Amino acid sequence: MSEARRIRMTVNGFAYEGLAEPRTTLVDFLRGELALTGTHVGCEHGVCGLCTILVDGVASRSCLMLAVQADGAEIMTVEGLASEDGTLHPIQEAFREEHGLQCGFCTPGFLMAIYELLRDNPRPNDDEIKDVLGGQMCRCTGYQSILRAVHVAAAKMQASHVASTTLRA
Repeated sequence: MSEARRIRMTVNGFAYEGLAEPRTTLVDFLRGELALTGTHVGCEHGVCGLCTILVDGVASRSCLMLAVQADGAEIMTVEGLASEDGTLHPIQEAFREEHGLQCGFCTPGFLMAIYELLRDNPRPNDDEIKDVLGGQMCRCTGYQSILRAVHVAAAKMQASHVASTTLRA
């Protein structure tokens, strides 16, 4: 048996340190060692997108990454979207308002992939959104409500950005 290795990472703004076997996936480390169970495990082959998180700002499949590879990384999971006071992120609000989820099992992966999209492209068109949605699997919604939710989230985020810019001026 391999010897566990000490790893350090920042997850949702908090520094964590722990021990991980070299074969432990990042999703298993997040869920098992850090009790961050919002990231779900689906196919364990990187196909379904359920385990999508941000690693150093890039959407990544946490089932395909070993925990030891994340040593020193900045990680954002779905738990990092809402404010500390529990206020939902505009993407989460939009998913709720537009019924962009049914069973909810795939939702964390969608939220994280869409977060990266809207951070990098605040006004995506349908094709750009569908490109991101195509990397995430849902068996319940049919994707139309998710597509609407992304448009609503983009508008909310733009309005929030405009409001905060106006307040600073």
